[in-house]
Amino acid sequence: MPVPAAPRLAPPVALPAVRRGKVVGYPGSQGAGTIVVDTSARLLFLVRGDGTALRYRVAVGRPGTTWKGVQTVTAKQEWPQWTPTPEMRRSRPGLPRMVAGGPRNPLGARALYLGSTLYRIHGTTDPASIGRAASAGCFRMLNEDVIELYRFVPVGTKVEVI
Repeated sequence: MPVPAAPRLAPPVALPAVRRGKVVGYPGSQGAGTIVVDTSARLLFLVRGDGTALRYRVAVGRPGTTWKGVQTVTAKQEWPQWTPTPEMRRSRPGLPRMVAGGPRNPLGARALYLGSTLYRIHGTTDPASIGRAASAGCFRMLNEDVIELYRFVPVGTKVEVI
């Protein structure tokens, strides 16, 4: 297949104003370093402990896939591979068994693994999904946002999903 003379660019996407860890007042009682995901507001907060937090917009689970509770970041991965669950492959038979890490991987640039679950905080190849109920229960972030968050968050970080 011949290589096109000029690359085809994706159409521009209008991105929300809240990007890359906007510092905001945070009235919650969670300790410094805690990640709080507010699924109804579709926001993720990294609590700073001085009455402020870094705020990021996220995509949350589609109806029927959302969850609430407390988990811990048990692993971190740069350019993670993606393996669709058997349920995902049944509902979408064209999905591959595995997608290697890289810019075309649906998990995006970074992933924070939550407990022993299949849920992650991760990047995306679909920036237009941010701010929507669009995932299978994971929390999607813009790649530049998850890269920033990844730098701040060690394994062992508490994650509260409310």
